Amino acid sequence: MARYFLKLSYNGTDFNGWQVQDNTPNTVQQTVQEKISLLLKENIELVGCGRTDAGVHAKNYVAHFDSNAPNLISNKAHWIYKFSTIMPPEISIQDIIQVDEKTHARFDALSRTYYYFLHQQKNPFIDRFSYYVYGDIDFELMNKAAHVLMDYKDFTSFSKLNTQTHTNNCKITKAIWQKVSDGEWRFTIKSDRFLRGMVRAIVGTLLQVGKNKITIEEFKKIIEAKDRSKAGNNAPANALFLVAIEYPKDQHSE
Repeated sequence: MARYFLKLSYNGTDFNGWQVQDNTPNTVQQTVQEKISLLLKENIELVGCGRTDAGVHAKNYVAHFDSNAPNLISNKAHWIYKFSTIMPPEISIQDIIQVDEKTHARFDALSRTYYYFLHQQKNPFIDRFSYYVYGDIDFELMNKAAHVLMDYKDFTSFSKLNTQTHTNNCKITKAIWQKVSDGEWRFTIKSDRFLRGMVRAIVGTLLQVGKNKITIEEFKKIIEAKDRSKAGNNAPANALFLVAIEYPKDQHSE
């Protein structure tokens, strides 16, 4: 039996997140598992690089699975096509890579990078994938606050409550707002790991800074409080994209 990395993209608008749930079959993980199991005629169990919440998208997502299929790599183009063909329109398979049998999509990941998109002029062509925010926003001030994130490691204030994580420590190595066109902005954040709801909570709180509702010192105190109730509301899920997963360069066996 061989282990494979599956690289995929998905539009999370109509899914209840990545992870299989007892109360709904409508998750990305369950959908992909069922389709691949049907195609390969064996029970496939996907292990994802992390969980994305309902409505969140992924341009580059990685999951691993074990299979007895003998020619997934020797006839890769065929299988990528076959996998993609049986997926719903919201899911696309980008690549299949054979890896060492001990390689793990989640635990071996060195970092994850997310984009969050925001626009200040109503635009029907991007509204589904960007957050429309009316009014003046001080992005320079928000970038000063975003830079502060790299001085901390405990992000309990930006985590959903009652999660099963053993620690709320994360190492953020990049956090910056950049203008992508007139009235359109992108927030990039990179970390070794993310807590549930973390990016959306950070964006929602940074916007309070950008709208001069809180100061940078107050932003610091929110982080130090380790209390979710102190931070801002979650920004909408539709504007959030997982865009990159970094792994050790020597992991692939192909």
